[in-house]
Amino acid sequence: MSNDILKEFEDVIQSGSRDEFLLRQIDPARLPSHIAVIMDGNGRWAARRNQPRVAGHRAGAEAVRATVDTMARLRIPYLTLYAFSTENWKRPRLEVEALMGLLREFLRKEVRNLKKNDIRFQTIGREEGLENAVRREIDRARRETCENTGTVLTVALNYSGRSEITEACRGLLAELLAAGRAPSEITEFDIERHLFTAGLPDPDLLIRTSGEMRVSNFLLWQIAYSEIYLTDTLWPDFRRADMFEAIIEFQKRERRYGDVKTADKNSLIVANMK
Repeated sequence: MSNDILKEFEDVIQSGSRDEFLLRQIDPARLPSHIAVIMDGNGRWAARRNQPRVAGHRAGAEAVRATVDTMARLRIPYLTLYAFSTENWKRPRLEVEALMGLLREFLRKEVRNLKKNDIRFQTIGREEGLENAVRREIDRARRETCENTGTVLTVALNYSGRSEITEACRGLLAELLAAGRAPSEITEFDIERHLFTAGLPDPDLLIRTSGEMRVSNFLLWQIAYSEIYLTDTLWPDFRRADMFEAIIEFQKRERRYGDVKTADKNSLIVANMK
């Protein structure tokens, strides 16, 4: 672990603590460039404490603050958080209203910290489907952080992976018709240019909290070769140590993108020569 990275945490991590122990295991030369998180478990966190679901969402906002702060200190270039899916509109009206209120409150309070930590804020999803008060706060956060050059914080709001791909295909088809191009000329890059995430690299690491084992319609195109890390920790309890553990696990894996290890290749070559 680089002393520079240790210094980034010296004001929040105590010497000899578990956080420091985990941080020292991280190789700064092999950090993921893009981490995406499915933040799950707010409702169960509240239920276990006999509290309303909105209490879980409010506690989840603290986990967001801790995660964003950790990413900035580690100098992770990209962080994408799954905050509200198109399917979440099916939840009780009062819960949805509370979620939107918490989002407005979070943005109002956090813009100063985003600017202080050189974080650029943006969203993906059908922003036009959100209420006007939420959209105003989003615009303000995006405008006031647009010149920041540190971590890019992308929040998925009113987002659906399938809808994203559908809209990308519609946009690409219109482009093809206008240019007189044949469908056989379509490339993966053409599709990527029309995704909400155009300009962002694919996630290296996808984290899902609360023990669930599904991707829930999140970044379906982009996570084709992402390393997936599952934890039983409910999102409101997710803190710096949990992120360190996810990164340590990521660094233990060998990413082959469908290829095989060099040693395995050599074994195959030798076997074929016999």
